[in-house]
Amino acid sequence: MPGHDWVECRAMTSLKIATYNIHKGFSQFNRRVVLHELRERLRELDADIVFLQEVQGEHLHHPQRHTDYPCVPQHEFLADEFWAHHAYGMNAVYDAGHHGNAILSRFPIVQSLNKDVSAHRFESRGLLHCEVEIGGQKVDCLCAHFGLFAKGRRMQKRALIEYVRSAIPDDEPLIIAGDFNDWRDQLSPVLARELDVRDVFDLQNGKPARSYPSRVPMFRLDRIYVRGFDVQHCDVHTGGKWRRLSDHAALSAQLKKP
Repeated sequence: MPGHDWVECRAMTSLKIATYNIHKGFSQFNRRVVLHELRERLRELDADIVFLQEVQGEHLHHPQRHTDYPCVPQHEFLADEFWAHHAYGMNAVYDAGHHGNAILSRFPIVQSLNKDVSAHRFESRGLLHCEVEIGGQKVDCLCAHFGLFAKGRRMQKRALIEYVRSAIPDDEPLIIAGDFNDWRDQLSPVLARELDVRDVFDLQNGKPARSYPSRVPMFRLDRIYVRGFDVQHCDVHTGGKWRRLSDHAALSAQLKKP
């Protein structure tokens, strides 16, 4: 890992980011805990900022049932000493615990806010906003996980647009990443028009990445949208050691300031 001083002091010329729906730290069919393997894979990506969805903040029963289950919240376990800064947005709350979104960062998170964008009480969703300071420059990072139903996603899309317009100046660098469950790719044209953000894979390859299901990706559910960055390259992480982890594929992108 790069030395702490280098990470804190370098100017923002390039930035590697990743997004991953981690399926609450269990394998695709909930057969086994994969958090230890997942942490190793994320470290191998060597991303500066990681956007995570379906992160288990607490579960009272998992440590009793699984000897390899960590005793700390999943985002803290995954960050460990590799990402010095992290934030968690609690969305779904139930008797045994709660889960939500998280952002891990090598750079200071100077402020964080979790906005409830749930469309109804049966499906809790949130938008985690972190202001990250990189070499004296603020970058707004939003981690999202939209709902399974079209009506709810339309409401969440509008909530996202209204929030960005009200909370983030137009000239600030912006990254919006996560699992948008956007089966028909209806989101990208709207966000491009309303917020001037573009999906990194769309910029590189002409269409968003296939990310679900991870074993044989067919659907373009996960996205990385950027504003104020050029895209150097981007990757979908499937197969090999990634194959037995989440039901989603991880996405990563190398960004550069123009």
